[in-house]
Amino acid sequence: MSIEETIKEQIDSNSILLYMKGSPEQPQCGFSAQATQMLMACGKRFAFVDILSNPEIRSTLPKVSNWPTFPQLFIDGELVGGCDIITEMYESGELHPMIEKAGGEAEQAAES
Repeated sequence: MSIEETIKEQIDSNSILLYMKGSPEQPQCGFSAQATQMLMACGKRFAFVDILSNPEIRSTLPKVSNWPTFPQLFIDGELVGGCDIITEMYESGELHPMIEKAGGEAEQAAES
């Protein structure tokens, strides 16, 4: 599988996915730390990929997502944006309902 296919598979198989520097417990940059704090405050589990330990993903993801910086948040397969956008959405109250709704259709389909 190519690195692009790996990235697309990660995005498709996780309803909330954050590409970040480090981990939520040990972020390696302030922007990643801020993004994880806001996601955790929304109260729903999320997946993450540490781009520092995955240099191929770090170099390829900006081409796949058409977004140059990290962190990058994907919800239900769609790029939401980076730290500034996550912060704006959190502060305006847009992020929490989006996080709550994430994966809703897939989870309901799995139950039936």
